[in-house]
Amino acid sequence: MMKPSLSIATDYAADTGDPSSALERIARAGFTHVHWCHHWCTDFIYGDAEVAQIGEWLRSFGLRLLDLHGSVGPEKNWWSPREHERLAGVELVANRLAMTARLGGDAVVMHVPGDPGCLPVRRSLDALEGVAHGHGVRIAIENGSFPALRALFNEYDPAFVGLCYDAGHGNLVPDGLDHLDALKDRLIALHLHDNDGLSDQHKPVFSGTVDWARLAGIIARSPCAKCINMEVGIRNAEIKDEEQFLAAAYRDGLTLAAMIADAGRPRPDQRRARRNAHHGKGDA
Repeated sequence: MMKPSLSIATDYAADTGDPSSALERIARAGFTHVHWCHHWCTDFIYGDAEVAQIGEWLRSFGLRLLDLHGSVGPEKNWWSPREHERLAGVELVANRLAMTARLGGDAVVMHVPGDPGCLPVRRSLDALEGVAHGHGVRIAIENGSFPALRALFNEYDPAFVGLCYDAGHGNLVPDGLDHLDALKDRLIALHLHDNDGLSDQHKPVFSGTVDWARLAGIIARSPCAKCINMEVGIRNAEIKDEEQFLAAAYRDGLTLAAMIADAGRPRPDQRRARRNAHHGKGDA
């Protein structure tokens, strides 16, 4: 039986600098995909030569880009009330949309502020909609404020804006999984990691208090059919050796992927009901 595809964030140890050694370790551990998470909180603009080199590294290590974490920088910020910073932030997001398309990904994950009435975000989304459609890449808004998410989802088409569920963020509020269940039809990307429910720690899955069984069931019932992506970091993990950390993360990913697959399989009674319906038989 073929092992499932698995993805991990590229910034598990560092989010700047030469990523080639991290990519090689990720591939050696068995991962098939990466979530590009370098420079996610900087003003860094990727040039053509840099994107081409990343593509070459991915090909040489047998990796594929799943999706990418877009950037909100300290000076280029797509929700800034200062117009020149907002416009520069739009250029930054457009840079990531083009990069994602060129490397074969399908979504750019973005943060939004907690205020659901934030006008700058809407102005920026309006400016980016044609860019995103042109590249065939969607924007996945990461959960922070669920009221803000609902407001945006009510205004923008699913073909343009979807949900990235961050399990760590969701675990910091008492009803995070309830909100996900209500919004699961917009789920297009995943940031899976764990914490103690008190702070955002990006610990390995199964090492904190996230209800992974329930989360697996919700993911299984969602339209998101991509391989799972773990946004875990070595900083708060018990294992400090990179090779060992990645090997353990890969094993955890296999376990979680199996949980999601099992949650999506019909129960025996459901299979019987489907067979009966197919053959025109009732329950009597």
